[in-house]
Amino acid sequence: MKHLSSLNKYFWKYRWRLILGILFILISNYFSILAPQITGFVIDAVEKQLPGYSPRKSIHAYDPLVKSIVSFTNDVNFSSLVILCGVTLLLLAILRGFFMFLMRQTIIVMSRHIEFDQKNEIYAHYQQLDLGFYKRNSTGDLMNRITEDVSRVRMYVGPAVMYLINLAFTIGFSVFYMFRTNPKLTLLVLSPLPLLALTIYLVNTIIHRRSERIQRLLSELTTTAQESYSGIRVIKSFVQEKAQQKYFAENSEDYRANAIGLAKVEAIYFPSMALMIGLSTLITILVGGIYAMQPGSGVTTGTLAEFVMYINILTFPVSAIGWTASMIQRAAASQKRINEFLELKPDIRQPQAALTSPISGNIDFNQVNFTYAQTGIKAVSDFSLSVRQGEKIAIIGRTGSGKTTLAQLLLRMFDPDSGTIEIDGTDIRKFNLQHLRSKVSYVPQDVFLFSDTIRNNIGFGLDDFSSQDVVKAAMAASVDREIEGFSNKYETIIGERGVTLSGGQKQRISIARALVKDPGIIIFDDCLSAVDAKTEKQIIGNLYTYLQDKTAIIITHRIFSLFAFDRIIVMDDGKITEMGTHEELIRVKGYYNYLYEHQQEEPEESE
Repeated sequence: MKHLSSLNKYFWKYRWRLILGILFILISNYFSILAPQITGFVIDAVEKQLPGYSPRKSIHAYDPLVKSIVSFTNDVNFSSLVILCGVTLLLLAILRGFFMFLMRQTIIVMSRHIEFDQKNEIYAHYQQLDLGFYKRNSTGDLMNRITEDVSRVRMYVGPAVMYLINLAFTIGFSVFYMFRTNPKLTLLVLSPLPLLALTIYLVNTIIHRRSERIQRLLSELTTTAQESYSGIRVIKSFVQEKAQQKYFAENSEDYRANAIGLAKVEAIYFPSMALMIGLSTLITILVGGIYAMQPGSGVTTGTLAEFVMYINILTFPVSAIGWTASMIQRAAASQKRINEFLELKPDIRQPQAALTSPISGNIDFNQVNFTYAQTGIKAVSDFSLSVRQGEKIAIIGRTGSGKTTLAQLLLRMFDPDSGTIEIDGTDIRKFNLQHLRSKVSYVPQDVFLFSDTIRNNIGFGLDDFSSQDVVKAAMAASVDREIEGFSNKYETIIGERGVTLSGGQKQRISIARALVKDPGIIIFDDCLSAVDAKTEKQIIGNLYTYLQDKTAIIITHRIFSLFAFDRIIVMDDGKITEMGTHEELIRVKGYYNYLYEHQQEEPEESE
């Protein structure tokens, strides 16, 4: 239950809705508890009209409102009394229903507001967490916590809280008036309830354990489905539909078995409730009937009817104990999972007194070392490099040599284990994160496009952009002609992850997205692997013109002989092994020369 304490801030935020809801529950229960007293009074009045009735002592602990109604009926005939009491019971039922409506309008609506706020809080927190977090956790689990877990928490802050408060007031009112009428009979009637409480405690312990396991299994099931949908092309290409179906069915069966097991445990509640309520009703009729036949007991037929109605009023609240307890236990398990992520602090944090000074484009890597915590792989080792404003640098190396890691370190997706990275002489850890990343454009190796228009995908990095800016960037990326050929041109909706486009089109739109920001520093991470040789030359020609006054770092596996780089860096095992201009590296006869000669031997792709 301690995990649910983190929700108290929401209760405080919506305290007036909660207070009003509690007030409406109180009023609703007050009107419902008057009906048994009026009914008992009417039955006693009917009994007095029966032949052979003999007056006897009776004890009535009527509510003040009921007393005023009783006193008002003293001077009316029997028919009028019955009609008046019937109208009163109808009016009480209407009032109770009206305040129950208000009760739900306050507390249940409050729970929807809390659900909205919590989802936004979780999503905002997800945005703040670093890349290491996303490497450790699956997308399906992230989705499950923000949907299924939040939904279960909503059931606690709404229905569970409402029923719990309703339960407290109903039992409080009923037991109070029952004790005032006949304490001994009350104790006998309520005697099965301690056994019921013990049953609830034992079953709740089991429910809590199983709820946590079910939520974990649901996360795994969601992850399996999400990966299957995202990788459907690969699944179909390798004819693995049946294998994936079998794998999903196994996970689904595990979830089903545990969910059914939990349902069976929960099924103990309602029969237990019905049994205890039945016993209480039986005791009321049996013992109450015996008392009613004893002169001087103070128990009348009306009292007996009143107690039976009290027991019936208690039926739903008491039976809801199990349901409410189950909702609370499930919510606690879900909130625990939510808190696990909300309590995580990102490794990459906004610095105090963060700088937002202009960035011109001078970059210095000073003895930088970095190792991936998840794998233990040392990606960058004692790396030092100075890049002056406006320089064009190519970084070449084998797969796993640390090229992409340098780009991610420059964007502060990770912080180096040791050494510093400076821009214009300032450590990047002192810059405002949003400011730094807004001034550095990055074209990633793995292109990601959103299911939106081409126009919005290109302008994604800007809060405000014009159509002219988008077209200019598309022209620089050599993709404008193809976009103009689409039926809706720049307003064409592309599918999820750009599935309706070719690999080359996606890469060029990603390049246009980086160029439209007009940054001082731009990083291209092997972003031309999916285009043909002719388009590659065209893009390089456009980029050479576009990047005249900008600092550019181009990470690649290919040699762009048409692009006049100021320096070319060759990396291996996270270190610089060769550095110089194209001509200098050819004379060295090292890896660069080998790569260049091998590339020259490859036949040029046909148009």
